[in-house]
Amino acid sequence: MEHIFKPQPYRQAAPPRPLSPADQAAIEGLLDFWFAVAEPQDTWFKTSDAFDAQIRAQYGDSVERARQGALDHWQDTPSGAVALLLLLDQFPRNLYRGSGQSFAADARALEVAIRAIAKGFDRQVPPLQQVFFYLPLEHDETLGSQVACVALTEALLGRADEAFKPLAELFYEFAVRHRDAILRFGRFPGRNAVLQRPSTPDEQAYLADHPIGF
Repeated sequence: MEHIFKPQPYRQAAPPRPLSPADQAAIEGLLDFWFAVAEPQDTWFKTSDAFDAQIRAQYGDSVERARQGALDHWQDTPSGAVALLLLLDQFPRNLYRGSGQSFAADARALEVAIRAIAKGFDRQVPPLQQVFFYLPLEHDETLGSQVACVALTEALLGRADEAFKPLAELFYEFAVRHRDAILRFGRFPGRNAVLQRPSTPDEQAYLADHPIGF
């Protein structure tokens, strides 16, 4: 009988699908839109109905295409991976604010991010874009992802120049806060209501002092 552990022949992965000029233009337009803001921390991470509406009008269809896998080939280049991660991980938080749909593509975003980081794509884009390879790990409710995110943002802070250092410090601080929440609760209490999860008394006390709860 043939040995069950007989080595299998090596199968080379299929080459990346080349990006069309239309794909390249869409990626560049999306990155220009997102990274042209003057005050990133105030524009990206604070509630703004006007900014949410702008994203919905310009990229609502692209978010749905990304969620359905139609843009998976974008992840084969560093800039394409950043754009895809924005569509999977960040834009849904604008489009579906206050709904469980905000987190529906997180698992897919995490997979894309891990593969991109393994390829070194995070080191091939500008520092501010690198952050968006790490945020899917920060958004994941597992301690392993949180530990990895803290390490990655700490490394980013270590190589930041003086101009980028204040933002890098902010991203590192938030990574630590997310990790500590998962370390304490095993999940983000701030998601409990929209995901219809009952909060424990300890979580309720935490949310009283930290309403965002991540």
